[in-house]
Amino acid sequence: MRSVEEINDRILSGDAVVLTAEELKRMIRSGEEVRADEVDVVTTATCAVMSGTAAILVIPVSERGVFERAEMVWLNGVPALPGPCPNERLGVVDVVVYGTAGASREYGGGHLFRELVEGESVEVRVEAGGRVFEREVTLSDISFARMFTTRSAFRNYAAMVNPREGVVKTIFSVTGLRGPLVEATVSGSGEVNPLENDPALRVIGVGTRILLNGAVGYVVGEGTRSSVEHPNISAVADMKGMNPEFMGGFVTSAGPECITSIAVPIPVLDEQVLRGLMVLDENVKLPVRDIHTRVEIAESNYACVWQGAPLEVKFDARKCEGCTMEVCEAEMMCPTRAFSRGRINRRKCFNCLTCIHLCPEQDKIYSTIEVNGRTVPIVLRQSNRSRANMLATRLKKMIEAGEFLLTSPLR
Repeated sequence: MRSVEEINDRILSGDAVVLTAEELKRMIRSGEEVRADEVDVVTTATCAVMSGTAAILVIPVSERGVFERAEMVWLNGVPALPGPCPNERLGVVDVVVYGTAGASREYGGGHLFRELVEGESVEVRVEAGGRVFEREVTLSDISFARMFTTRSAFRNYAAMVNPREGVVKTIFSVTGLRGPLVEATVSGSGEVNPLENDPALRVIGVGTRILLNGAVGYVVGEGTRSSVEHPNISAVADMKGMNPEFMGGFVTSAGPECITSIAVPIPVLDEQVLRGLMVLDENVKLPVRDIHTRVEIAESNYACVWQGAPLEVKFDARKCEGCTMEVCEAEMMCPTRAFSRGRINRRKCFNCLTCIHLCPEQDKIYSTIEVNGRTVPIVLRQSNRSRANMLATRLKKMIEAGEFLLTSPLR
């Protein structure tokens, strides 16, 4: 048994042994013996569509005394909630912006957050006292920009299927979920998910230092809808330290959603913590739910999603040559606008599989699940394991450089 303080001392002296979850699982699969006294920290991470993401912003609008208080606010057309502080006659507005708020079907809070972090100018529109005030701001103009999650990093999630005839518009599908049982969509990073590696929440809790979209942040506590079986966390971090590659918008058949990434260091305090870290995809339950009722109708595991399947989309651009289609469905429907007729912007690509399933020339089957005796192809991944591994690696490097120390949860 050792303490977080002892591990921090080893970090500062440059003696700490730090592994990413990906590295640890590779060692386990190769048959290597791993002892608690040989590893100090394991970095875990998840990158996924997370609806429970929002931001609090303090935005300069005008000089003092020009208007009394903001009544309605939009940022690039995305509606924002003024308050709770009225900022009476101060010329600034406090707003809360939901990651799921939409300016249109194809642009929402998640897109806005990424553009702010990228340094893009954002159009602010304020209605106050019968007047309209407009200006452009960048993140550097915004004195307070803090992102928080009401629930995030679920201890894995579920697969969704439509067991009935027809198509269901849903946030769990880009094109609409077709039935009966002809396709499945999945969420969850499997064996690298932070809470999957600390199932009893021994080392993750209030005050745990983390990375939220690449910025140093903290766990506030358990999130909404958290339970013993399916825990999740609420977290917070300053947007000014974030990396746009770990965040953004994601367009679903039911409107815009928000991409959020979280990395958590797991201090290996004892053998019990290490046992939690030994979890593999094969042992991580994947509930299969009916999209109409969200009731579980079957069960699989995350090995069906991630083991043997490329983490990054493999798109053969040569097959686009000579394409006679007037409209490229893969380009039109890409949920992150990363695809452009034979080219993929890897900084924006979510590795979700949409493009390969919409292009008639691509190899389509990456992975499948069994549902009531039927083999159902996975056509959409709403978690990006490749990007999660990247964030875990970033956290590992910060720890090894002595730039990130661990904290013990307050409770």
